[in-house]
Amino acid sequence: MSPLFPFSDRARALDAQLAAFMAERVLPAEAEVQAWQQDPATRWTVCPRIEALKAEAKAAGLWNLFLPDTTHGAGLSNLDYAPLAERMGRVPWASEVFNCNAPDTGNMELLAHFGTPEQKARWLEPLLRGEIRSAFAMTEPEVASSDATNIALSIRREGDHYVLDGRKWWITGAGDPRCRVLIVMGVTTPEAGPHARHAMVLVPMDSPGLGVVRPLQAFGFDDAPGGHVELEFRNVRVPVENLVGGEGQGFALAQARLGPGRIHHCMRLIGMAQRALEMMVARAQHRIAFGKPLGTQGIVQEAIALSRCEIEQARLLTLDAAAQLDAKGNKGAKDAIGMIKIVAPRMACAVIDRAIQVHGAAGLADPFLSAAYTGARCLRLADGPDEVHLAALAKGMLKGPGA
Repeated sequence: MSPLFPFSDRARALDAQLAAFMAERVLPAEAEVQAWQQDPATRWTVCPRIEALKAEAKAAGLWNLFLPDTTHGAGLSNLDYAPLAERMGRVPWASEVFNCNAPDTGNMELLAHFGTPEQKARWLEPLLRGEIRSAFAMTEPEVASSDATNIALSIRREGDHYVLDGRKWWITGAGDPRCRVLIVMGVTTPEAGPHARHAMVLVPMDSPGLGVVRPLQAFGFDDAPGGHVELEFRNVRVPVENLVGGEGQGFALAQARLGPGRIHHCMRLIGMAQRALEMMVARAQHRIAFGKPLGTQGIVQEAIALSRCEIEQARLLTLDAAAQLDAKGNKGAKDAIGMIKIVAPRMACAVIDRAIQVHGAAGLADPFLSAAYTGARCLRLADGPDEVHLAALAKGMLKGPGA
């Protein structure tokens, strides 16, 4: 934990507890989970070892740590949660062990803040207990979804129902057999302005007319069992009570949901990059090339030193963004969140790439490094591509202070 930021005593205690759980329970399970997820007979089913770890974590009080709401979550600030999320990021599936995995976290936050009592009882409570999974359906194949005002899936009202027609893709988690509900963004009021024509509705996965078009792969990874899928909505009908918030509020809800989600991704990326650096150092210490350890080569020393500098820079920027989010809210912290969303994925890509290079051919086959690089590269697009965040940051600066 950084001495520059005032973490609470409770956060420090939870961090120590989480560190021990990761070392004693999660890391020793990696090989078993990897074998399960690579076996064609089991990979699209729920891994029993992860489920057992979830039960242990829940019993230990390491559960729903991401939610600052004391009614539903651990009551930690975003700053206090940052080092915990970083530790979880060291293992790609570890966040699920503590019920802190995307996209469920963002969906739970959205329902906690904007859901009706009935929506919370039906969907939020089982999500909080880790009994079901969910997905967030925003991105579409036919429009540039980096501009959320382009989202075009039709949500029209017919009596007591909304009817959905359209396609979504790269819907993370929708392939999981436990996924029971989607939060879907679409157009309810096409005649309204670009920021007031959208809404979000809850769509059960077993709704008639909802179908999986195909699973999608990123660099050959399909991230079973959650996966990333393309979905088709053909006259999918849901009760009007499934509306989240109100008609025309979809864009605002998306921004509210994505703020904490973006920073959580960055927290986890730092843990991922830190592990890659540690692997790089170990490889440089023990691998002999041209009669000497790799670590004696200046170019390898540079890779190690640059990586540490970049991780520390990203970590401090992430902690500052978390502190600003706590103090100012989503809108007040938007520049800080935008900056870390630009910086952290690029940093992680660079560090992991160096780790792969230092490992040589072994780096290409290493299950952690290859998956980590893919995940980091994907996050340069997820929750808004770099270019959108760069443009928004620059435009705010060009308007001048106080604009």
